[in-house]
Formats: sequence, C-alpha cells, structure tokens
Amino acid sequence: MKFNYLKFEKKERIGILTFTRPDALNALNENVFKELSDFLDADFTQSIRVLVLTGAGKAFVAGADIKAFQTYSSQNAYEFAELGKLLFDRIANLDIPVIAAINGFALGGGLELALACDIRIASERTKLGLPEVNLGLIPGFNGTQRLSRQIGAGNAMYIMMQGEGISALEAYQLGVVQKLVPPGEVLSSAIQLAEKIASKSPRSLSLIKEMVGKGMEMSLKDAGEMESRAFGNLFKEDQKERIEGVTAFLEKRQPNWE
Repeated sequence: MKFNYLKFEKKERIGILTFTRPDALNALNENVFKELSDFLDADFTQSIRVLVLTGAGKAFVAGADIKAFQTYSSQNAYEFAELGKLLFDRIANLDIPVIAAINGFALGGGLELALACDIRIASERTKLGLPEVNLGLIPGFNGTQRLSRQIGAGNAMYIMMQGEGISALEAYQLGVVQKLVPPGEVLSSAIQLAEKIASKSPRSLSLIKEMVGKGMEMSLKDAGEMESRAFGNLFKEDQKERIEGVTAFLEKRQPNWE
C-alpha cells in the first residue's frame, strides 16, 4: 500500500509503521487518520508478530493539527474525536503486541496514540504531555481515560492540568513510559525488544493483552476467574502452542511457534 503520511516496512517478524509528516511534526489530521484507517483495514497482522510505531524527524507525533480546529463546528469536533478514539482503540485491540518508539515530541494526540500501544520506549531528551488545557480544550482521543488508568488519577491530572508537558525522565518515573534510551537508539531498542517478544508464544501474547485489557474494567474477583478459565483452556488437546512450549522446555530446546 502507498501512503503520503505513513510508511510501513517489515523486518522479518517485526512491522514498523512510521508517521511521515515531519514538516508538521507528524501532526494528526483527517488525511492522516484516513491513511491509518486504510492501514488497519489491511490484513497486515498475519505476516508479523509485533508492530512498532514511530515518527519521522524530530517528533513521534506532536499532536493534532490545530489549524484545522479554526473551522470546526461542535459536530465536526465530536466526529474528529470519535474517529481518533476509534482508530486508537483499534491499535490497542490488535491481537499482536504494539510498541511505541517515541523518538521525539509526543504531545496531545501523539501521547494519546502512544498510550494506545502496549509498551512505550522513549528518548531521554524527548518531552511528553497532554497540553490541551492551554488551548481551552481537553484530550479528545481517550487520553483522559487511558492516562489515568496507566498512572492513576492524581498523576494524570498533574500532567493534564499544568499543561506544560513533562520530561522523559519524569514520564518514566510516573510510569508513562517503560524504558528510556539515548537519542538515536529509540527505534533500534524498540526493534530489539520487539524481536525478543516475537520469539514468544503468539497465543500467550494475545491472551496477555486480552487479560490485562479486559481485566482493568472488571472486579479483581471476576478478572481472576477470567484468567483461570483462559489458563485452563490452554490445556485443551488442540492447543498446539502449549504442547510445543512444554515439550521444548522438557527437551531443553527452543520452541518452534508455527
């Protein structure tokens, strides 16, 4: 597929999706969302085991394209927010793990995009935040909800209400990102992690995502029951990955996940 604002490439079992609008710091608009929707509609997950998201130039994604907001009606704004939320939900709900390689600014919609990923690796020099309060706005792509679930309500409001953004180190300390690396090493570190994850059981990875995602919306009791049932289902006779994993362990060899 050919895109104007996205680039997709594969490195064996790893897919890399790059936002390529560097002149606008990869800002999100309806055209970018249209291409992202087309990309997600393609059956790309069948050929890879992990997806890495990153940005071209100095930014991961610096937010939404504010210029377009000047002409939006209330209905336009609602539809734009719903579109972004839908696309980010689709990323969050992919069966395969998704890693955000935050090579530069991740502000507003850019941080919301990163929060839709399963794991975030960031440059030590980057800046992250949800600064919509400075524009008389709020995050519109589920950012208020994802961030508070990720780091707690107090920490989320601290980031959103001050509107100034935070350093990569502070983001790491608060749990917004899981790993910091030197500038220039973000994508390579993300790919290295992706390769390690891709060597694990695809079924197990998918179930981990499902258990964590659904469990956060459930009581601990109900989530625990869901986990127990999922664990038990892996022992059905047709669960080839469990058979291969256990057999490989006992035979002291690497499993072959077909």
